[in-house]
Amino acid sequence: MLDEAQVTNALAGRGVVPDGKQRDAIAALVALLGTTAGRVESQYQGVYCHGMPGRGKSLVVDTVFELAHCRKRRLHFHEFLREMNRRLVSEPRGEDRLGAVSKQWLGGIELLCFDEFHVHDIADAFLMARFLDTAISFGTRIMLTSNYAPDGLLSDPEFHERFAPTIEQIKQHFRVIHFDGARDYRFDGEAHETPRFFSPLDGASRDALRQLFLRHESSGALEPAKVSAAGRPLAVRAAGAALLWADFGSLCVASRSHLDYLDLAERWHGLIVDNMQTDWLSKSHTLQRLVWLVDIFYDRKRALFIASDQPIQAALRGLEGAHDVSRTLSRLAEMQSQTYRSTLDNATDTPLQILQTPR
Repeated sequence: MLDEAQVTNALAGRGVVPDGKQRDAIAALVALLGTTAGRVESQYQGVYCHGMPGRGKSLVVDTVFELAHCRKRRLHFHEFLREMNRRLVSEPRGEDRLGAVSKQWLGGIELLCFDEFHVHDIADAFLMARFLDTAISFGTRIMLTSNYAPDGLLSDPEFHERFAPTIEQIKQHFRVIHFDGARDYRFDGEAHETPRFFSPLDGASRDALRQLFLRHESSGALEPAKVSAAGRPLAVRAAGAALLWADFGSLCVASRSHLDYLDLAERWHGLIVDNMQTDWLSKSHTLQRLVWLVDIFYDRKRALFIASDQPIQAALRGLEGAHDVSRTLSRLAEMQSQTYRSTLDNATDTPLQILQTPR
């Protein structure tokens, strides 16, 4: 059976000494794993870790999850929503389609881990309410990380009260732990020896991006193409086996969703985002798409390279109009540090679907 010392030792191997709230979370998570699925022996059925970005929530939860010996699944919240909606489309009509799909989804899972749990949309709120109700009735053990306290979920005053019963259910069945450290540890990392973000948009940046692409791909891949993103064509500057190169306008200014970015992150180990005009970020939809893109590529440990007219992090500071920009800044800081290891570092050739090559 897992104990706290095993988790602490695993974190020590990563150079991390847990602080007080992290130790509280470790104790709660270990106690959760001491229960039996379907028969909860402790007071709680789940652990809900929340707080500002970079306070170690995902690090602690992921470490415990890796050490857990049971039938388990971990996924980012965007990925969960995509999978649930796909199942709902194919589920026959009935009185409780959400409940039926939730039961199918949970079948055989003893431990479920959600990273970056959030509820901003009323449709997602209805889905999540029924899913959590089903998971709790099944006795599924659940670990969550979130930037939001339970009371901060679905903050839109027009809809918040509709989600209040689910919030109360979370507070009743989950041990809620606030990671309240004053420091974002992601900003402490030493910069990577090879730049990953480039500005301004000049000849030096263009040459650096070209050399970056050719470092991972053959020169034959360096030509415009169209690829598929969630079933829709996406014009790109170049598409190799491991690395994709596209303009910010096509990726985030054009109408795209998190489904597009999930698809791209599943098919390429890295993405070059070129020609970002940072004044475009004043548009809320464009900014939100960038937040989704960074979240998804970070969660999949993909490489991300950005060329912009001014430094991207400076442009993002103080911006409003999208959810979770502070998390984006935190993750971008880590993604350009030596501690961030992406799958591109050890990428091998994978099949690539090119829909059409321009004349």
